[in-house]
Amino acid sequence: MDKNLLNQMSVDIILPNYNSYPFLEETLESIINQTFKNWKLYIADANSDTKTKETLKKYNNHQNINIIWLKENKKPGFCRNLLLKNSKSEYVAFVDSDDLWEKEKLSKQLNFMIKNKFDFTYTNYTAFKSEGKENDYKKIYAPKYFTFEKFIKNTSIGTSTMIIKREVIGNIEFTNTKICEDYFFKCQILKKIKHAYCLPEYLTKYRIRKDSLQSNKIRNFYWIWYINKNYNHLSFLKNLFSVLCISINSIKKYGFK
Repeated sequence: MDKNLLNQMSVDIILPNYNSYPFLEETLESIINQTFKNWKLYIADANSDTKTKETLKKYNNHQNINIIWLKENKKPGFCRNLLLKNSKSEYVAFVDSDDLWEKEKLSKQLNFMIKNKFDFTYTNYTAFKSEGKENDYKKIYAPKYFTFEKFIKNTSIGTSTMIIKREVIGNIEFTNTKICEDYFFKCQILKKIKHAYCLPEYLTKYRIRKDSLQSNKIRNFYWIWYINKNYNHLSFLKNLFSVLCISINSIKKYGFK
């Protein structure tokens, strides 16, 4: 695609943040260093600790970064919904405060979307452990495409890899659950547009942390069950099959992290 045409596109990046001091600066620099420059980053800080706030303040005057300072600790779903309401661009990308992007992540993925007229895309990604060795990386291959029925058996759409066309999102929101708030959001999008497509390149690095809410598999599976029952309205048997399939696929991807 012609670079001038690509640069006419714009993307807003949604980042919920809480107590991410050890990782936040590296994440922000990976966004600032993108080869695609027509982006705006929206951050909601959920009343983080002093060190995290001091890191964020370094970027307070960056022309492409907008920070909302919350007075209390709100859940990621609340933060993402708030930021979506404040953002305006044609495309929306998502990133967590401890994940990293390769320099050409936005340019390659937007080019992929525009060329193929896709509304919802994701990429392969590399998982790594904060506490692991320097080269302790595992490449996570994502399926070529997802439908809703496929996604409730294999949740391999990394949130930090997604870009979605804004008009598709409409009024769809993240749940305000303790974790897995992004699961139902993706389910709703897939129900609406039927397909999401993978750009088969490893453009995101997903950090696995021992102390993260997502690190407890049993807790994750409980919340998937809860969301399937109360939001997706799956039958008992379909819900059970969904959680079993997601469990197996998660162990295949990450092992017993």
